[in-house]
Amino acid sequence: MKILGYTPMHKLREMISSKEISPVEIMTETFSRINSLNDRFGAYITLDEDNAIKKAKDAENSVMQGDDLGPLHGIPVPIKDLEPVKDMRCTFGSIPADTIAEEDAISVERIKAAGGIIIGKTNTPEYGNSGTTENRVFGVSRNPWNDKLTPGGSSGGAAVSIASGMTSIAQGSDGGGSIRIPSALTGIFGIKPTQGRIPRRVHNNTRWNEINFSTTGPMSIDVTDSAIFLEVMSGFHKDGENGTIQEDHPDFTDFSSVNLDGLKIAFSKGIGGTFADKEVTESVEKTVKKLDAMGFIVEEIDYYPDHSESMFTTWYDFWCSRSYLMTPHLIDEEKNKEALTDYFRINIQHGKDISGSSLFDALNNIGKYRIYTESIFEDYDFLITPTIGVKPFPINNYPKEINGKKSKSPFWDWALFTQVFNLTGNPAASIPVSKSKDGLPVGMQVVGGQKEEKLILALSRLLESEEPWNSYPEIG
Repeated sequence: MKILGYTPMHKLREMISSKEISPVEIMTETFSRINSLNDRFGAYITLDEDNAIKKAKDAENSVMQGDDLGPLHGIPVPIKDLEPVKDMRCTFGSIPADTIAEEDAISVERIKAAGGIIIGKTNTPEYGNSGTTENRVFGVSRNPWNDKLTPGGSSGGAAVSIASGMTSIAQGSDGGGSIRIPSALTGIFGIKPTQGRIPRRVHNNTRWNEINFSTTGPMSIDVTDSAIFLEVMSGFHKDGENGTIQEDHPDFTDFSSVNLDGLKIAFSKGIGGTFADKEVTESVEKTVKKLDAMGFIVEEIDYYPDHSESMFTTWYDFWCSRSYLMTPHLIDEEKNKEALTDYFRINIQHGKDISGSSLFDALNNIGKYRIYTESIFEDYDFLITPTIGVKPFPINNYPKEINGKKSKSPFWDWALFTQVFNLTGNPAASIPVSKSKDGLPVGMQVVGGQKEEKLILALSRLLESEEPWNSYPEIG
């Protein structure tokens, strides 16, 4: 039987327009699959089934009446539980677990306006503070390729929804790799757009920060779906956070207008002196060699060598300072401490304790990384690296060794390829490439110059068309 969740969203949307399938049929099958698999894989923490079915009936009526239909008309869309959906529970994977959102995130408003139907909220680590997805309120998200393995995080529930065939798209967010990491570990496509491309409505005291480095973004089973989804969510909004891009965005779905001839690719096996396991590197190298054979100019470089510790420390100090600024009550009130996950408590305590000079040093480093990365894109159109340093690994059993070197910090060391591009603001995607010897997904990171999402999407679409990656886990 064909699983609708493995049918690309844009094809479902065409089927809705042609009346080949109704939004009600899609929604009914979507919840049937979620309800049969969610206990096993932990993708969703909140579902809104009755309201979603009602919205699907309304969407069906619009089709039958010949109304103008939006690009997501009748499509089920899950939202990561770091983004508010009006009148729906919003927990951030933390306490209190019963807060009801009073307004929609800007991206959610736009999804609804495009005809998308919000079906529920996906699981996340506490306030997005981990590269895997576990919290004490809702438990663990599991990888559909093997339920003993992590799907990554922090958009872990979103990735699980797609990789298990519950939905073909999902909204994610990325502050240090949180779209790209789970995309790599579950074999799907995800793109972190340029910082400021998709505005957020921020009410806390980080609103005026010039270096807001976390952004909403699309995740999907194919590139076209992410291009459409990015198109829907992008664009200036007067209530958006400081740094929102004000000029109009390009048509991300117009792949034919992008000329890829003669473009230059910088391939770096490492980031800041950190390297991936041999099998991961070899999988990415195979794809890079294909690009070379296709006529791209490929040159191997070493991106910011021998600075992995300072690069991670810069991101971590800045991230934790921001986390504490957003949630001081969770660590300052004694009654809350025992309810927090260990990783979140450690992070916000670090944010509280960090010195002003250390934070100023982090700001200096961010400036250096931005200038350095801009210099890369003066000479190249793309930077390619592994997305993460390892294959999918067992839940709560972080890699103790990578590429023959003992990990200094097993909790983080496997995921040091992504964070710097949150600090610089560059767009970056994770593309599924050839699988590991034991059949597990491997991701390749493609980074572009500022505001060059369309170029990344066009390259990704080319690779997808040359060697489709749409193989899915066999879920018994």
